[in-house]
Amino acid sequence: MQNKLLRFLLVLFVAGVLVAGSFGGGFVAGQLLPVFSSTPTPAPQVTSAPGGNATQASAPEDLQTLFKPFWEAWGIVHESYVDQPLDDTRLMRGAIRGMLDSLGDKHTSYMDPQEYSDATISISGEYEGIGAWVDTGGDYLTIISPMPASPAEKAGLRPGDQIIAIDGEDMTGVPPEVARLKVLGPAGSTLTLTVRRAGVEEALNFVITRARILVPSVEGKMLDNGIAYVQISTFGDNTTPELKRVLTELTAQNPKGMVIDLRNNGGGYLVTAIEVASQFIGKGVIMYELYGDGRRDVYEARPGGLATNIPLAVLVNEGTASASEIVAGAIQDHGRGKLVGVTTYGKGSVQNWIELDNDQGAVTVTIAKWLTSNERHIQGVGLAPDVVVERTEEDYAAERDPQLDAAIQLLLNP
Repeated sequence: MQNKLLRFLLVLFVAGVLVAGSFGGGFVAGQLLPVFSSTPTPAPQVTSAPGGNATQASAPEDLQTLFKPFWEAWGIVHESYVDQPLDDTRLMRGAIRGMLDSLGDKHTSYMDPQEYSDATISISGEYEGIGAWVDTGGDYLTIISPMPASPAEKAGLRPGDQIIAIDGEDMTGVPPEVARLKVLGPAGSTLTLTVRRAGVEEALNFVITRARILVPSVEGKMLDNGIAYVQISTFGDNTTPELKRVLTELTAQNPKGMVIDLRNNGGGYLVTAIEVASQFIGKGVIMYELYGDGRRDVYEARPGGLATNIPLAVLVNEGTASASEIVAGAIQDHGRGKLVGVTTYGKGSVQNWIELDNDQGAVTVTIAKWLTSNERHIQGVGLAPDVVVERTEEDYAAERDPQLDAAIQLLLNP
């Protein structure tokens, strides 16, 4: 594998993580994949002529013609822009961002070297920040889901909260990615977020102390009624071994059933989603992956699952996205368990991360769509629960969990 084509096959959830120096979205680690194609065609070599004009040393004739307006514009700003000298690297990166933005796919984007470094570091599961998955694709930075036990969750942030001011500074018209960077900061520092929440007339203010966050992949326990409870909060490098350890401990206690909590799970690596689903589904298709040229890859359950027969109930909500939707959809389609909660986010695409030459960052490109085992495409639609149960603001305030209660009753009274 060529180092410059370091590829991460991700089922990447929307945008970034509100952690110090972290770009990565609701995703976690899996494996490196081989290059899909040969070395890409090199970009035209460019030299800067006196006066700021750019010339192409070598390029196919059609590309020279195609890019002539670009280089004309490059020369114009170098000759005429009021504030000189210009930062050529910044212009180059801005051009890449603009090119990818023109595709109209918020999941296809450019990461500069710092963003890319931060994103790969974030896969380790250690963060400094407030601990929330966020969406940078709208008008405002929007909370997708706070991480369990994070400063964001403890402060009371909820999925769907729009951050309209940071430390009193109005974020109207500020690119959400810029707003995300303003939220970042070292552990122990504080910030005030002003949010707009659906159904609440007045804006809400939250004072949050940033922290170093260790994000566990899997946690489990036995409930008093003989039901096992497993929370999968992310799909990372350690998710599969952690899940196997938890399942081994819980199944040894002969539970009557098992609740799998995928609420506010922002997604993760495709390979990890297949491994996790295989712990609960003995055989059959987990999902399909569809490419633009009509090719289709089929992912089937891997043998050796530890909980393929125990009755299941799966908790989902609007923060359940991407890789977690693969798992929930497979369990629902195979009839292995009921989904309890509210409709999931609806992230039905797969991204590839490709590192650029000379430490110039990376591009993340949507390479495929995915379908559930019953060939449902959930993009923008989500998974509808079998049992609809809301969890209101009053429930959160009173620390009630009617969704979990409903899942338990479903298992006790099938």
